[in-house]
Amino acid sequence: MSDRASELRPGQSSMLFDPLVAAGPVAEHVGDAAWLRAMLDFEAALAAAQADAGLIDRLHAERIERACHHNGHDDYDIAELGRAARGAGNPAAPLVRAITERVEGAAARYVHWGATSQDVVDTAAMLVAARARMALLADVEACTETLAELADEHAATVQVARTLSQHALPTTFGLVAAGWLTSLDTAAERLQAVRLPVQFGGAVGTLASLGESGVEVLAALAARLGLAEPALPWHTDRTPVAELAGALGGLAGAVSGVARSIVTLTQTDVGELREQGPPGSGGSSTMPHKRNPVAAVSALACAKQAPGLVADLLAAMEHENQRASGAWHAEWWPLIQLWRVCGSAVHWLRTSLDRLRVDAERMRQNLDRGGGVLLAERITTELAPVVGRLAAHDAVTSCCHRALDEGVPLADVLVDDPLVGAHLSRERIERLLDPADYLGAAPVFVRRALEKYRRRKEEPCG
Repeated sequence: MSDRASELRPGQSSMLFDPLVAAGPVAEHVGDAAWLRAMLDFEAALAAAQADAGLIDRLHAERIERACHHNGHDDYDIAELGRAARGAGNPAAPLVRAITERVEGAAARYVHWGATSQDVVDTAAMLVAARARMALLADVEACTETLAELADEHAATVQVARTLSQHALPTTFGLVAAGWLTSLDTAAERLQAVRLPVQFGGAVGTLASLGESGVEVLAALAARLGLAEPALPWHTDRTPVAELAGALGGLAGAVSGVARSIVTLTQTDVGELREQGPPGSGGSSTMPHKRNPVAAVSALACAKQAPGLVADLLAAMEHENQRASGAWHAEWWPLIQLWRVCGSAVHWLRTSLDRLRVDAERMRQNLDRGGGVLLAERITTELAPVVGRLAAHDAVTSCCHRALDEGVPLADVLVDDPLVGAHLSRERIERLLDPADYLGAAPVFVRRALEKYRRRKEEPCG
């Protein structure tokens, strides 16, 4: 058997399970190579920022930058850095040593000047987040574009609404899709708005080793890395990580809600949706007839892991004094995993939506299955002003029971009822029992959702 590590793709930790739980482009953006690149970017930008502030010679900064980027991260042995991290308790310390060994002449003494390991790893986490966020939001955008098309196309496609898993009143599949669209778009907006700050505070958050130039270097460093400049170092203020975790968890929750609904609507006895994937997708190892909504199921499997990871990150917020022991270290793996499962959940939802087929005829059949009883309330409302609410309620209730017990259309029973038939014509009864005539503001809500989505797409990125 060949060496396992050599067979893994960048960003992959399991050849068996990553294709399911770390699918899509995000996993690569939060893998070992991405973290190494981000840490090297920090060290290169730090030297350049110090040159900007006049603290070090520009030539020294260029030599440090070359050591970080000349051959890219391939010049560094990730496995060896990981092994060496056991000595310092973090991967930044051995990396700084490795960079220093590659810097020529006097410039070597300025590698990592004024920084601490937490500055490197925290800033790398924010850089990784910025890059992974772009990939994740691109997948979300693909999902919302498909949902906008579905909402528009099916704005008038009637469907039975289900509350507490039971048939309720009519709605439209366009309104259902618009609801999915709005939830995903809102979650994406929240994630996009999360502020990603640079971290630079030195040993205890004072930047004392840089004298009066510390704040100037901080500003230059943030500008060079394209990250926000914080008011002060956040070594023990973990709200930036918590806000990011909350936004990712919210997105995973939105994905989970959409995927769960898709799975429900593809059930054999519902059959209003189906995933039509390539040959072999959705099959069973035992039952040849199965057509499982495997992409939606995979989206659920990934999204359901997010809440526990968010909880881990919130639990790690308790950082004592100026630098924490253990709590900071506890963040790294849950944060990486949260990105992986959220990225995978969105990827699988995008796949499910691409495969989704809508059966409008089956939606109407399911709606009509009760013979019109879902709209019996309208008959009562129509009769109440004429015969009184209780009399109307009792008569219509009796008709509903008879229609269900005998399996006949409610309209036929209502026409034959002495009280109902005396006041309502068959034409009026059939009009009142028409689902398409009892959709309320559904068309308006669909239009509002689409208008909001399109306005948001036209807005310049902030």
